Amino acid sequence: MRELKSERASKDKARAALSKPAAFGEDLDLDKYVHSADELPYQEDTSRLPTVTKGQMMQVGVMPDGSQRSGTIIQIDHSTIHSLTKQEGIEVMATSQALEKYDWLAEYLWKAVAVDTDKYTAHVELGQSDGYFFRALPGSKTLYPVQACLYLAKSNLAQKVHNIIIAEEGSELHIITGCTTALEREPGLHIGISEFYIKRGARVSFTMIHSWAPEIAVRPRTGVIIEEGGVFLSNYVIMKPVRSLQMSPLARCVGDNSVVRFNSILVALPGSNMDIGSRVILGARGAKTEIISRAITKGGDITARGYIEGNAPDVKGHLECRGLLLQDKGMIYAVPELKGLLAGVDLSHEAAVGKIAEEEIEYLMMRGLTRDEATATIVRGFLRVDIEGLPPELNLELQRAIEASEKVLM
Repeated sequence: MRELKSERASKDKARAALSKPAAFGEDLDLDKYVHSADELPYQEDTSRLPTVTKGQMMQVGVMPDGSQRSGTIIQIDHSTIHSLTKQEGIEVMATSQALEKYDWLAEYLWKAVAVDTDKYTAHVELGQSDGYFFRALPGSKTLYPVQACLYLAKSNLAQKVHNIIIAEEGSELHIITGCTTALEREPGLHIGISEFYIKRGARVSFTMIHSWAPEIAVRPRTGVIIEEGGVFLSNYVIMKPVRSLQMSPLARCVGDNSVVRFNSILVALPGSNMDIGSRVILGARGAKTEIISRAITKGGDITARGYIEGNAPDVKGHLECRGLLLQDKGMIYAVPELKGLLAGVDLSHEAAVGKIAEEEIEYLMMRGLTRDEATATIVRGFLRVDIEGLPPELNLELQRAIEASEKVLM
């Protein structure tokens, strides 16, 4: 009975928030999208997926055959078409399946992300949705990353996803999520709710690579709760066109000496509008965070936000945003925010937006490079971010994603 009351209260909150816009970013008219999709058949053998589909998945770091992965889940539109776990102590399945298997999992829903955050979270709660469930059991460590692909295939669909990730005490979980679409010029919407629970002494690295299309709108909503000694590393890459993207993940350090790092690589091509921020609340003694973003515009608009709040003793936080304008069109707007609520907090930020210095190009040209080669070399160095603690496999996928997008950028 208590579970029914809890579920009813959640839906009531969602209904009340159906018209609530996001706190910032473009407000989309959700009535313009289709909100349901047919159930797609399960694919035991992913080699039978269309060649084009498999190629698009590989561009976002997903290996369709599951090689060098500890587990795989693929969702197309609203259907989980493949799910496989290859390592003991690691669980990979659809969120709907996990909720049927574990009664206790319902207690995790909407604890890291509030169901009434805005109309996007409300629609996920009230509409057709699924998602992925990743869990590392106590002390378990992934030998290879687990991977998820969220694939939008139906034109004009509002794809809704609710993911739950739990790293139990003392575990390590390394994740690659690739989001992409079959649509080229058709409209579509992706709404993704992701809730992370990092238990005491656990460690999670999460690399998300987006490859959308010029008419796709994207609204991720992410919440992270990190307990004592826990570590959460987040890496986000988008270097392909997207019509509208608005996201602002919130991480809460609730345990002593917990650590959060957000790294973002953003490239806005003409017609793209991105409003992206990372927020961290340092609410426990000795908690630390670092938020780093690299933003490049080649005609699109980027708002790069960052927010750190310190309200516990001996916490440290640093924000760094660097933007590069490759041509006169386009805009980069950096919004760093720091909030200290206790004596002794150590918070800092730096932000810089500009163009490539002519003397840098001339220096490389004197050494035999053409102007285009010199520019590409400088951009490549600008995008390279050293990410402490990232497993080699994830770092490799990150660099592959960047290199695969360089031709589009240059």
